[in-house]
Amino acid sequence: MKIEQIYTGCIAHAAYYIESNGEAAIVDPLREVQPYIDRAQKDNAKIKYIFETHFHADFVSGHLDLAKKTGASIVYGPTAKPNFDCIVATDGQEFKVGAVKIKAIHTPGHTLESTCYLVTDETGKQHGIITGDTLFIGDVGRPDLAQELVEDLTQELLAGHLFDSLRNKIMPLSDDLIVYPNHGAGSACGKNMSKETTDTLGNQKKVNYALRANMTKEEFIKELLDGLTPPPAYFPQNVLMNIQGYESLDTIMSKAETPLHPKEFEAVANQTDALVLDVRNENDFVKEHVPGSIFIGLHGQFAPWVGALIRDTKQPILLITPEGKEVETITRLSRVGFDNTLGFLLGGIEAWKAAGYETDSIESISPEVFATQYETAPVIDSRKPGEFTSEHVVNAKNIPLDYVNEQLAEVPKDEKFFIHCAGGYRSVIMSSILKARGYHNMINVEKGMAGIRTTDIPLTAFVCPSTLK
Repeated sequence: MKIEQIYTGCIAHAAYYIESNGEAAIVDPLREVQPYIDRAQKDNAKIKYIFETHFHADFVSGHLDLAKKTGASIVYGPTAKPNFDCIVATDGQEFKVGAVKIKAIHTPGHTLESTCYLVTDETGKQHGIITGDTLFIGDVGRPDLAQELVEDLTQELLAGHLFDSLRNKIMPLSDDLIVYPNHGAGSACGKNMSKETTDTLGNQKKVNYALRANMTKEEFIKELLDGLTPPPAYFPQNVLMNIQGYESLDTIMSKAETPLHPKEFEAVANQTDALVLDVRNENDFVKEHVPGSIFIGLHGQFAPWVGALIRDTKQPILLITPEGKEVETITRLSRVGFDNTLGFLLGGIEAWKAAGYETDSIESISPEVFATQYETAPVIDSRKPGEFTSEHVVNAKNIPLDYVNEQLAEVPKDEKFFIHCAGGYRSVIMSSILKARGYHNMINVEKGMAGIRTTDIPLTAFVCPSTLK
């Protein structure tokens, strides 16, 4: 038996490849399915099943394209009602992949159809359990993502289901089982996930707060919901795409891989009200960019930030990318359901300038220069609240990038202010959003808190109430 975790760091996602005796199964595939097909071909194996642990919210699964290209059957857990042909497994139903058995274990809580898959090897030994978003390493799935789909369903009710699923279905299993979750640290599907992407069930029983012995259901619900922030706006849209279906990625790519000369690019932008998305490095964007464009760098957590900040997956998008990164950008957009890319600027920013078009820039200073000026103007810290609470510049104001649209009124409109994050990526994203909305008075601090720590600027490790003047 082979069982391999195929991890994609930019969205903290784990798919799984299972093979035995020339048959294979894929669990929770990403939108681009050719890598799974190639992996099976390497073993001369036929993909027999595509197992889905639940209707995903943070990415669009590749189940439909993969089934169409391989003839494999899609499997969901009990209560799933997708708008396409699939096997809806019963609780405890077993599937054979070569000499391996894969048992569906219904574990409602994260969603009502959430299902784990217990893998038994050729010798009859229970090897591991693929837990989807039911059980992570160090955490469990958030219970607030399925409420909009079912009337009278509350996060408290789902949390109670999750408590029962963990206690009655997962925790009684053998301690030496390997836990294979769907996500790791950085995913918005939990709040306290470990950077580790596998562990034994026995160790998780010792260290995972949600599996604590003698924990009551009431305590579990309270701890699980405590500190739970609102999910990204694109999550419900991805869920519906996974339930209802979507266009083939091949079709999306054929439409999106359209090179546009600067004049064509400008015309399409004006005719379609497209958002111009620049995915180059933040240092390049700061120096020069197409006026009104939004920066979200491809080298960071690109797809989650696109989903959190653009909001509508149907938004028309025009791309400015590093040379040769067009296909990667379109693919990564499609992973989170943004299928309306209209094309990319052929020749990039250099072609734009050569055609006589103007560029814009963002004023940016080093941490050392900031150290001589930080008391002369308000300081906005664009990191997450937990980062801000642990350490921040004295008298800084926390406006997390996630909530820039909601807290726009708190940003100074008519006076200079400084803006920084942890390393320089998020502050440029926020600056680009503000600039597109008519704010031209920000000064970006290069290297963010990492650079600020090397100066003598006083920092505080507790929340200091402050207001912007």
